[in-house]
Amino acid sequence: MEKNFVCKHCGLEVKVTPFIGTNYRNHCPFCLWSTHVDWKHAQDRQAKCGEKMEPIGLTFKDEKPDKYGKPVPGELMVIHKCLSCGKISINRIAADDETGEILDLFEKTLKISAELLAELNQQSIRPLTKKDKNEVRKQLFGVAD
Repeated sequence: MEKNFVCKHCGLEVKVTPFIGTNYRNHCPFCLWSTHVDWKHAQDRQAKCGEKMEPIGLTFKDEKPDKYGKPVPGELMVIHKCLSCGKISINRIAADDETGEILDLFEKTLKISAELLAELNQQSIRPLTKKDKNEVRKQLFGVAD
């Protein structure tokens, strides 16, 4: 299990508590910024960088079609980009993440530049669009608009 840490962006202490799904956490629940600690896959802790990762958008993990071919979104994920080396990764939302910050990040996602969108597409990461708003609210609050 990971240890508590101080966020490199906002300076607040982040407590790692397994009962809310945060055994392995590298992003702050208050500002959603992360630290570049994983390299090839989540929880490998092999990154040499160790720099701040900006939350640049939201995506869904493993969108799969239902039996009628309609895409079914997976869990809500934060897209992070390292300010130093440019590595992009996605991290699952935790139960204690600030919902206001997540909603603000959703709005930021809608304004992603064409250049960044192309970079995300190369990695098969689909940033959310306006049509995903109800699903985001459903995952955060259990109800849609």
